[in-house]
Amino acid sequence: MDTIKLNNGIEMPLIGYGVFKVSPAECERCVRDAISVGYRLIDTAQFYANEECVGKAVADSGIPREEFFIVTKIWITNAGEERARSSFEESLRKLQTDYVDLLLVHQPFGDYYGTYRTLEKLLAEGKTRAIGLSNFRPDRFHDLACHVNVAPAVDQLETNVFSQQLQIRELLAKTDTKVMAWAPMAQGKDNFFNHELLTAIGSKYGKTASQVGLRFLVQQGIPVIPKSTSIERMRENFEIFDFNLSDEDMNTLKTLNLHDGGTRDYTDLDYASRIIAQTF
Repeated sequence: MDTIKLNNGIEMPLIGYGVFKVSPAECERCVRDAISVGYRLIDTAQFYANEECVGKAVADSGIPREEFFIVTKIWITNAGEERARSSFEESLRKLQTDYVDLLLVHQPFGDYYGTYRTLEKLLAEGKTRAIGLSNFRPDRFHDLACHVNVAPAVDQLETNVFSQQLQIRELLAKTDTKVMAWAPMAQGKDNFFNHELLTAIGSKYGKTASQVGLRFLVQQGIPVIPKSTSIERMRENFEIFDFNLSDEDMNTLKTLNLHDGGTRDYTDLDYASRIIAQTF
């Protein structure tokens, strides 16, 4: 399993299985399938309402806990020091573990400074091996990073060939914070799965458009967490470490950067109003 070293020395797999929008009814089976394929990084969140299914699949796998890399996230309803801690303890119970490998602040709303202070304490207590952020754009990231004691190890962002996050990568590099890619296959947008250029490049390597898109990211040291409920597609997504894209192909793929910072603006007031109204 290829890995990347975080800014605190922890090694994180470059590919994981994401369970966003995997229903509780399907999640346990899907995680079991992903584990059987070889995935060891499992990415969940309080908001996904499937931590319990992830925990059961991991516990029932018979594989030692230390071989997994479990990621979860504190949701905005649990923002603030006290709520973040109590909700995290509940996450540990659901995940059937006494620690996680990476704990993130899910979105930049509510008292995320208080949430992050709790993450720092949990890190010191050994209840998480690394801490970071999710969906923090440059302004929010910079402001928080300037006022914390532990630099975020990760900022999980919408990242794929069409949203390459080049602008924020320069900022993250100052604290050696790694981009972690959600929606690495663009959630199928912009004709990702049948894209002419991705398909053409894939044909040279005997790979699919999806595999080329994922390889483009991991070859730059960006961990990916593709989601699928099909074990065949899980295998396809996992088989990206037996080839290397040429420099020419990498440079060609960089021209596909259609909307660098992603398709969702977390600083947009309309979006913020909707997400807060739906949550509280």
